[in-house]
Amino acid sequence: MKGNREETKRAKPAEKFNFFHDERVRSILYQFLTAIAVGWVAWFLISNTSQNLEKRGLSFGLGFLDVVAPFDPDFKLISFTVGEDTYSRIFLIGILNTLYVSFLAIIGTTFLGFFIGIMRLSKNWLVSNVALAYVEIVRNVPLLIQIIFWYSVIYAALPRIKQSIDLSMGAEVALLNIRGLYVPWPVAGDLLWVTFITLGLAVIGAYIYRRWAQKRQDQTGKKVPTFIPTAAIVIIPTLLVFLITGSPLAWDIPKLEGFNYVGGASLPRAFIALLAALIVYHSAYLAESVRAGVQAVNKGQTEAAFAIGLRPNKVLKMVVIPQAMPAIVPPMISLWMNVVKNSSLATAIGYADLVAVYMQTSLNTAGHAVEIVGMTMAFYMFVSLTISGLLNIYNKRVQLVER
Repeated sequence: MKGNREETKRAKPAEKFNFFHDERVRSILYQFLTAIAVGWVAWFLISNTSQNLEKRGLSFGLGFLDVVAPFDPDFKLISFTVGEDTYSRIFLIGILNTLYVSFLAIIGTTFLGFFIGIMRLSKNWLVSNVALAYVEIVRNVPLLIQIIFWYSVIYAALPRIKQSIDLSMGAEVALLNIRGLYVPWPVAGDLLWVTFITLGLAVIGAYIYRRWAQKRQDQTGKKVPTFIPTAAIVIIPTLLVFLITGSPLAWDIPKLEGFNYVGGASLPRAFIALLAALIVYHSAYLAESVRAGVQAVNKGQTEAAFAIGLRPNKVLKMVVIPQAMPAIVPPMISLWMNVVKNSSLATAIGYADLVAVYMQTSLNTAGHAVEIVGMTMAFYMFVSLTISGLLNIYNKRVQLVER
């Protein structure tokens, strides 16, 4: 027996530490090798492309961004002078135009999508079926067709320049016609920054007051008024400072000169059509995500909320939507990214987004197709990753924690 025990001890292999057995080490190693492989492929493609371009007598690089651009974009949020500004400013104009319409479309999509999604759950037969018809029709028509449809509708429905629709009810400061929307534009004075600083401090003060009111209510059980006091904290100091500094804000009003309006700010027909199409199309998809998220909430939660006397709007706001958000946010991440990427279809109706002014017009006038297409792809990838990262952070905050 003793000999058998000694043989058993001898047969047991000695344990040796091996870094490769550590899962974290393997993970880092695999990622490192993958990064090397991706870097090598990128270097090979860039090197090979550069050599092929040199053989054809074409230069490769971003030096063309300092070349003066020979054209003027139709719509721009910043100034541009033909014969002076370069392709780098054209690139910036395209980025701003894309972000501008995408930002407004995301806001409109979110509000309209939630509204239609709640309508889908209505107990009223007419309301529910109208929302259902909206979702089914919009989702089954390609976005490009809808963009062209809205562009054509605006062209057919709106009047000519001299018969513009006055949206300001006789004041003639907000005008809509076949060329687009014309509205007043603020012109800042020298001391307007003082008003903005006051507004920022007032908002901070209002936030501190709301936190104090919530803490007071938790301690005493008595509800402290918040809406009127916070509004007063924000509005009164800001308005007083604005008046004391001499009202440092003027308005540039659009005026009819010849065959067009000058002054103010204008939104071209293509912008309005693109914005409407993006909002209508993507809100139909968000509506279904909202409906599914609300239906995923346990019905017992709703019944309990009604049992303690909450009104339907309070139940929806305080009980249902907060619990539905973990199911709504993940598909909403993809939807917001699609809004930005689908805005590139604006080139079909002539809106001066990044694809139109940079990947088409600039490419035709300056060449450098590889660099221009690569920069455009990098922009959309950066925006998509930024949206995904921010909404993933928000998604972690709204996740329900089970005890």
